[in-house]
Amino acid sequence: MKKVAVLLSGCGVNDGAEIHESVVTLLAIKRAGADYFCFAPDKPQYHVVDHVKGEPVEGETRNVLSESARIARGEIKPLTDYDPADFDALIIPGGFGAAKNLCTFAFDGPNCKVDGSVKDAVLNTNAAGKPVGALCIAPVILAKAFEGSGKSITVTIGEAADVAGAIESMGARHQKRRVDQACVDVENKIVTAPAYMLANDIAEAASGIEELVKKIIELS
Repeated sequence: MKKVAVLLSGCGVNDGAEIHESVVTLLAIKRAGADYFCFAPDKPQYHVVDHVKGEPVEGETRNVLSESARIARGEIKPLTDYDPADFDALIIPGGFGAAKNLCTFAFDGPNCKVDGSVKDAVLNTNAAGKPVGALCIAPVILAKAFEGSGKSITVTIGEAADVAGAIESMGARHQKRRVDQACVDVENKIVTAPAYMLANDIAEAASGIEELVKKIIELS
């Protein structure tokens, strides 16, 4: 049975991993006949957002690993324990946590920084010849991680021209895709899909996520 590592960034679209995208990813992996194993950085998240009000909560702090454990039902390890040799692929769901906790794209755009353990996970998985997938806004992590590496990867975030431009300014190529499509960079074993960058509901998001997981399994 193939083993897919899933890198989470908290719990909740506004300050962590997008819960629909994360759960559908886990379900799609299982339905594809593979198994999933969750990881997250063990560090404070950038901030805490009240998901009813849509506003940051002053004075409250949460841990990315602890929050991600809510999605993983406690079955999760710190990202520093991740070794690409033990897995067949790596997938990163979206949500603002990907752009706030795994990197700083939400604040710094193309001048962002990627968390060191996240960058290592992405580049080491790729160096091992294993596929890496990213959903929603998470492809910006891949674009920044590969910046200056000599590899020009191809990704999609759907159709958002501003984000696509930022991705290309970091040295990656962007291709438009519909919500039900995945962008497959066969040469570099990179698979991306728009998910909630385009989706209006969980069913639309799932259509592209399932396609991404299918392609990841095929490449692994």
